This record gives sequence, structure tokens and C-alpha cells, in this order.
Amino acid sequence: MQYYDGFKKYKNNKIAISEEGISITYGEVEDIFRSMGEKIKRTLIFSFCENTIGCLCGYISFLYNHAVPLLLDENIERSLFESLIKIYEPAYLYIPKKMEHMFLGLECVFEIYGYKLLRTKYKLEKRLNDKLALLLTTSGSTGSPKLVRQSYQNIQSNAQAIADYLELDSTERPITTLPINYTYGLSIIHSHILVGATLLFTKHSLMQKEFWQFFKEYKATSFGGVPYTYEMLKKLHFFQMDLPSLRTMTQAGGKLSSELHKEFAEYAQNTNRHMVIMYGQTEATARMSYLPYQKALEKCGSIGIAIPGGKFQLIDVDGKIIEEANKVGELVYEGANVTLGYAQSLEDLAKEDERNGVLVTGDMAKRDADGYYYIVGRKKRFLKIFGNRVNLDEIEQMVKAAFPELDCACSGVDDKLYIFVTISEVEIKDKIKSFLTSRTGLNPAAFCIKSIFSIPKNEAGKILYAKLGEYYNEI
Repeated sequence: MQYYDGFKKYKNNKIAISEEGISITYGEVEDIFRSMGEKIKRTLIFSFCENTIGCLCGYISFLYNHAVPLLLDENIERSLFESLIKIYEPAYLYIPKKMEHMFLGLECVFEIYGYKLLRTKYKLEKRLNDKLALLLTTSGSTGSPKLVRQSYQNIQSNAQAIADYLELDSTERPITTLPINYTYGLSIIHSHILVGATLLFTKHSLMQKEFWQFFKEYKATSFGGVPYTYEMLKKLHFFQMDLPSLRTMTQAGGKLSSELHKEFAEYAQNTNRHMVIMYGQTEATARMSYLPYQKALEKCGSIGIAIPGGKFQLIDVDGKIIEEANKVGELVYEGANVTLGYAQSLEDLAKEDERNGVLVTGDMAKRDADGYYYIVGRKKRFLKIFGNRVNLDEIEQMVKAAFPELDCACSGVDDKLYIFVTISEVEIKDKIKSFLTSRTGLNPAAFCIKSIFSIPKNEAGKILYAKLGEYYNEI
């Protein structure tokens, strides 16, 4: 994979600096992934991720040595990762030391920067498709076994496209605001490593003063955020902050409100910075479109144009291509970054490419006369909750399984998921919210539990989700 050519070219550059002031060069990371190659082969590895140098070194080493990692949040609920381990039978677990008490008895075969590589009881040999490079979860934090299968070409092509349209070079210093195991956060890592840039790793959130101290001390040049990030930045009086090193702000992970889009685009324009709105899905490795910073105000609310090497089409209900402007259709993307398909079992990891470079996004969109695209809604029942894609049907099934005595239905808008139930007891409603918060890892503010007399259904017993919207303003 061409992705690794730069490790020699940039061997003296710092690839990462931690918030403790520890730094590591591209050359030193190359030594690590060569050393790890003596311990591992092409097999399946579960990596429990945190924004640290140790996690980065492991991830790069796995890719280089053609092991296939599944990236998981270090805080994933134990029952969820145990279920995934049972389904996929990883040969190794890559864990931060603080998790080692959970895996007593497993042999440690490699250790670096606060991380340990543990050997499991499962077979090393796995039937893995030759193209398969990486596995990521696709349903937010709901613990679904459905994974996205990404190829080496997917990673290379998307990293190159992002580096091109953001005009990245080795002087960049992006600071981590998103998890490594989140496709958007990972795309920032991929695209910046490609050009020999320096990643600034912090586990602090932008709500903490330590984040901004680190930002200023090491002269961060950019950050990425989901809509919730920008909502918090405004509350933090971001526009009054003194951040002379900042060059670029990027946004993806859901639709930013037109008001916030305009405010941050104006701030960027007035301070000679770049504000870049982007659109993507895990199924497209990360990015499918970007709004050039020069158009951030003129095309407010737009997701922009397809990334270099990609192409969009709009398809009507009859499957025909829509040529005219401002007509809504389903958005279809074509490009080398479209992933191989899904996996729901160990056997699925041997599957060939099921998409052949074409992704039907499930999003409804329109294209203006200048060729810029605007998302107008979702065809299927997904929401973006604080940057996580959440499947409403999965949440609904989860609640019904945990509270079988209830009749419930889920609906909502981005960043607010409504659970309608036919009970009024406050104690039960509190239990539902606590249960969902625990199972998904989402902030409790994401959930609103609403009591209604009955769930609206048609004669066939199917829930009339559109009618649930009538209750939103009553909450």
C-alpha cells in the first residue's frame, strides 16, 4: 500500500505528540511496525481504541503487517465486546494496560507505549479476503454485530482525496477531537499521515481547559467536529478565543444547522481561516463530498461536491437518473473509496467486493444549478446523534427486549431520539433512559421518553411513524 511510502520520506518528522509531551517520529513508528511483524501474521485483531500514541502505533502496525483490526471504543460495554469476540473469534486483543485486569490469563506477545497485544484462544488462521484491511462498526454504539469491510484501496484513495482537497502538507498539526475508531476521526489520521504531518493526541474534550492548553502549547492547526462539537464551541465563546495557529475547521457526522454553518463560515472568512463542510459514511470509508471553503457562505447548507475521484447521481423512484436541478432523489455515490460490503459473521470476512464501487446512500438530496448537493432527508430510519449514526429500528428492538411489557416506537430528528411508550410512570421512563444511555454510550440528553395513550398503527399493525412527529412539540 502506497500509504507507507512516506514513512521513509518523512522519517525525521514527528508523526505524533501526546498531551504528556511524548513525541515519536515516522522512522520510530516504522521500527515498531517492523518489530511487531515478527510477532503477528495476517489474522484478526480487536483493538480497543483511545486517542494515544500507543493506539496509533498498533493500528499502523496492523495495517502494515496485513493483520485486520476491528476498531472498538475502549469504553464499549463488556457484554457487547464479549458478544463480538464470540462471533468473530479474534486471534489477538490490543488493549490499553488499564484493561488488562479484564483479560487475565492471556499471553502478552508485544507491548508498546501503554498498550499490550494479547494472544487469545482462537485460531490464527482466518479466511480473510485478500483485499480486506479494516473493520469498523456501522450502527453507532448500539452493539450490532454488523461491521463495514474496508479495503486497502479504500483507505489509500480516500486519504489521498482528502489530502488533495484540504491541500494538506507536512506542516499541519491536527488535534484529536474525535475517536480513532470513528470513521471521521480515522480519516483525519489517514490523510495527515499521508503528507508527513504531526498528530496532536489528547484524551481531553474541548470542554476542558487542558484541551485548549495543549492546543496552544503545540500550535494545533486544525480540528474536526460533528454538529454537536460546533454547538459546544459556540457556548464556549470560541469566536473570542486567541488561537493564532488555527488554519482549518472541518465538519461532518451530520447536518450542521444553517445558522451555525453561517456563523462559523463568517468567522473563518473574517479571520483568514478555512471552514470545510463534508459529507460521508463509514460505507464510503469516510468522505464522499466537501464544500470548498471559498463557497462556505455562498452555498450555506450544502454538502458541496463529490471528492476528487468520486461521482454523485440522483435517482428517482423509478430508478432513473435525475438530470434537472433542484429535484429531489436518492443520492448514489461512485468511487474507489466505496467499501466491500458488510460482515455479520466470521465467514463474511472472506466475501468478495459486493458493491463494486457504488454506494446507494439512503439519503435524499437535490442538486442546484451549479452542481452543489443538499441533503433533504433520509430514506431509511437512521439518525445522527452527536455524530453517531443510530438505527431507530435497533433502538426500538432493544427497548422492547429489555421491557417486554411495553409497547413502544422510536422516532426523532438529528441529535434527539424520541422513545414513545404507553406507560406514564416516571420510574419506568427513567429506567429506559438509563438503560439506553448504558447500552449505547450516548449522552442522556439524546433521549426523550414520551408517554402516549397508544402507538399509532395501520390496519396491518404497522407503526405509523410519520404520525409520531405530531407529538414533538408537546415535549
